[in-house]
Amino acid sequence: MPADPQTLETVDQALQELWSAISELSRIRPAGDGYRVTLFGSARLGPDHPTYQDVRRLAERLSRLGCDIVTGGGPGLMQAANEGSVIGDPDDRHQSVGIRIDLPFEQGANAFVEKLHTHRTFFTRLHQFVRLSNAYVVVAGGIGTTLEAVMVWQLLQVHHLKDVPLVLVGPMWRDLVAWARTHMAEAEIPLASAADIRLPSCVDDVDQAAELIQAHRERWLAGPPR
Repeated sequence: MPADPQTLETVDQALQELWSAISELSRIRPAGDGYRVTLFGSARLGPDHPTYQDVRRLAERLSRLGCDIVTGGGPGLMQAANEGSVIGDPDDRHQSVGIRIDLPFEQGANAFVEKLHTHRTFFTRLHQFVRLSNAYVVVAGGIGTTLEAVMVWQLLQVHHLKDVPLVLVGPMWRDLVAWARTHMAEAEIPLASAADIRLPSCVDDVDQAAELIQAHRERWLAGPPR
């Protein structure tokens, strides 16, 4: 039986207050304040795929550098990143983090996740990625990966994220940025600015991505106390 209008109004008001409280609390950085890199990528590419091996190598390099690695916690390129994190941190000084979504057709977290968070909705899961991360690297992926990349892009556009690298690896993302430039920034009536289109950094391979992240981490370490 449908709820009556007064009950719906009460529930809606309670939700608004809850979301407002969550928004304020999310401004607080988690304890430890280490440098965390989130890697977004496909669940469909397995260990024999060259991109899997590239992502594992990237995460290993970043872990040796002193970064925590954050992924969606699942298989494919998420597993590659968590695996690389563990390989690059034999003394267990940093974290290999997974932020899962609870779906009926999804398996549990991959075997290389050391700290696991599980969400029932994509909305809260995306919020935690934003809260935890100092930098983002996006590798080959599908609709979910595109959602994650574009969400970060928009948060940079509206200055809800500042001085946070968004590094897009490979030709598929160059094509996406080129499409945005053509159909948004260069439209007869611009739908985005040229500066908006320049917010992501497009690179050809994971080595270039690692160099950008390393340079940003060095600036981050040299900055004011956090």
